[in-house]
Amino acid sequence: MNKKFVSLLVVLVIVVGGLYWVFGLPRVGNPEIPTSAQAIANGEYLYNAAGCAACHQVDGAEGPIGGYEIESPFGGSFFTPNITPDEETGIGGWTGRDFLLAIKHGRSPGGGFYWPAFPYRSYQGMTDEDVLDIAAYMVTLPPINSESPEHELPAWQFSWMMSGWNIMADFLEGEPAAVGNDPQVQRGAYLARSFSHCGECHSPRNALGITDYSREFEGQEGVVSAALTPDGLGAYTYEDFVYFLEDGFTANFEQVGGEMLDVIDHTSKLTQEDREALAAFFFREQ
Repeated sequence: MNKKFVSLLVVLVIVVGGLYWVFGLPRVGNPEIPTSAQAIANGEYLYNAAGCAACHQVDGAEGPIGGYEIESPFGGSFFTPNITPDEETGIGGWTGRDFLLAIKHGRSPGGGFYWPAFPYRSYQGMTDEDVLDIAAYMVTLPPINSESPEHELPAWQFSWMMSGWNIMADFLEGEPAAVGNDPQVQRGAYLARSFSHCGECHSPRNALGITDYSREFEGQEGVVSAALTPDGLGAYTYEDFVYFLEDGFTANFEQVGGEMLDVIDHTSKLTQEDREALAAFFFREQ
């Protein structure tokens, strides 16, 4: 066989393999969305734990029709989509595979890339079972036909760039600190890191917007967020923090304001047991 042909074939295989690695869809299977009352109830609880309504159901909307504006640190704005099961403007017709791709991997049913204003990098820590329970609840919501505005971004930003950004994030984020074997602390870590996605605002990021897990929860200057570390929470006792997650009153008896009000709205819907698990995670010995 001609050596030039072999060399060309090897290069072609490498290029195709590289493109598949960068742009290929993750293998998530095609599981069924559960329909049991237990799955739907758990899905509703987890939907609230993840604070979905904070960004998708705003200004007195009857459902999560989106339209909430999120400013991009690189210029322009994102607008959240309609996540009601409307066939034309929402998520109507989505399969279990579609939900897993979107929530855990930031990929659309057609294979496109979502921007990380949607916190899929945090949501990737969810179990498939919990994602499918959330789907079970979401498909029961009333469908509302409502088109969200298009993102308003600089001309140089394209969603396919997220393919490379995700790969860099995999290498640069690092690993969150281990939390030990205490089931309560493990539950709190799962809620804080995956559902409440506290690190999206409370962990530092590098110049590319990639989270630095070596400094997890040390605060983020760009959004003036507090540190959720022992030093940052020094004014709180364990009990203070549990109550804070329920009613939004700080250790100084002041009502929290700004976007934290939305956070308290969904942490107040958690069970007392889960609020205590969050406190146990943040107040654990490190």
